[in-house]
Amino acid sequence: MSTLENLSPAIALQGDGGDLGAKRPKGRKAPLTAKRVVIRILLVVVSIIFLYPFVWLVSASFKPRDEVFDNALIPHTFTLQNYVSVFTDAPVAVWLLNTVIVAVLAAVAVAASSAMVAWGFAYFRFPGRNALFALVLATMSLPAAVTMIPTFLIWNGLHLTNTLTPLWAQNLFGSAFYIFLLRQFFLGLPREPFEAAKLDGANNWRMFTSLVIPLSKPAIVVTLLFEVQASWTDLIKSLIYLRDSSLFTIPRGLKNLLDQFGFGGERHWEIIVTASVITTIPMIILFFIGQKQFVEGIATGGSKS
Repeated sequence: MSTLENLSPAIALQGDGGDLGAKRPKGRKAPLTAKRVVIRILLVVVSIIFLYPFVWLVSASFKPRDEVFDNALIPHTFTLQNYVSVFTDAPVAVWLLNTVIVAVLAAVAVAASSAMVAWGFAYFRFPGRNALFALVLATMSLPAAVTMIPTFLIWNGLHLTNTLTPLWAQNLFGSAFYIFLLRQFFLGLPREPFEAAKLDGANNWRMFTSLVIPLSKPAIVVTLLFEVQASWTDLIKSLIYLRDSSLFTIPRGLKNLLDQFGFGGERHWEIIVTASVITTIPMIILFFIGQKQFVEGIATGGSKS
């Protein structure tokens, strides 16, 4: 049996560190003091403030045109026609598909490339490592507008404008933010399993795929969630590179609907709010699915330096 297989129980324990310690005995609940009551009330109030706009949006999507802005959370006239109209008046289904393709490819590309670079900075010792890492971080302060035109000229020279490729392929070169996030997580991993795997003959790629990735699932999930959300809401790239409406992503499609049915258009605001609900729900579902890994990754990502 190889060292990697022998290490699997240890890896499982390492990845589930919350169960290593002894469980705390159940004691009496903390007394409900005035301070706790005030804090809970404030949390409820703040939650309502944050949730109200989305609740209003959902409610408005079920109202006819003349009742959209009546501020009633329960529609006086309930209708599903808005959801039918969204898909018949515009290729929203195609836009959703394009956005899913771009978001998935962008997330996988940036997670893979950033993880490899971050692992190099976290594990290997070489001259100038800290200076090179500082240079990578310095790119975060570079405004996106500075590189916008040169980047467009590159993709235009490759004859890839008006395609979905520029919207995700740039992530193949990693992201300074995700490199920093993943490196901080990798620094918290013990070196012993990797040294044992190296003695067993595992090369660097085998250690990365068999040890680093399984041990770093929370950080990888955070990277994927962040990038999916960023790609899902990215309007700038789609405005720059896309001309054909059949290639539009959701943000570009919403901009098109706003021009057609919103200001200066036919003022069918029920179409706008309905399309907004349809495009927002997938992100809510995604974060609910990955919330455990999301919280764990955020909590531990900056614990080491």
